[in-house]
Amino acid sequence: MRWAQVTDTGLIRKINEDSHYVSPERGLFAVADGMGGHRAGEIASAMALQTLERELAYRLQKGGSPEKALVDSVKHANASIYELSRRNQDLKGMGTTITACLKQEGRILVAHVGDSRAYLISKGVISQLTRDHSLVQELLRYGGINEEQALLHPQRNVLTRALGTEQSVEVDIYSTVIIPGDLLLLCTDGLTRYLRQEELLPIVQSSGDINTVARNLLGKALERGGADNITIILAEF
Repeated sequence: MRWAQVTDTGLIRKINEDSHYVSPERGLFAVADGMGGHRAGEIASAMALQTLERELAYRLQKGGSPEKALVDSVKHANASIYELSRRNQDLKGMGTTITACLKQEGRILVAHVGDSRAYLISKGVISQLTRDHSLVQELLRYGGINEEQALLHPQRNVLTRALGTEQSVEVDIYSTVIIPGDLLLLCTDGLTRYLRQEELLPIVQSSGDINTVARNLLGKALERGGADNITIILAEF
């Protein structure tokens, strides 16, 4: 397995509230995009991934199913963030997205809350594995707006689901078969607010090694505005 990771504060923000986690030996990759007041988003995203790492290792060691272990670990992270924000007024209302991938034999599991994304590039085709939990996604789903309008919608950052904002959370879980040569892309919305799905594939295919791919994706997002934090993980199986 080969992998690459990049994160950038962007051209506007002063703090990078994104967090990411890479553990090829465990087959675990994750991104989180925090939100909240001063530094609260940074705390929420880091806490989500730290809790995920710890809880997932514990639950897998106990012998539970990988799917249940992954989902329960994310739910535990949600409860931990919610409880901290409830106790600490400075952190009240903080939350984060999370998109976490666990590699299994011949497949990947993806747990997802929020609008960070997972894509799979296989045999020259790119597929979005996750569905955004956002107001814009709901409008798209029911035909209220089209793809062009979604990119410019003034409420495109409004989430309908996030970690830490409620006492409990529903976690989407996806299972996808993979074959040798497949490429997983995890990213926060600092990338996808500037690059459509169909624009990602040519960059991936023309950039050579995955470290170059990651840098080129980041560069394109910065070139188009870079108004948000940008985090990218690529893993080639």
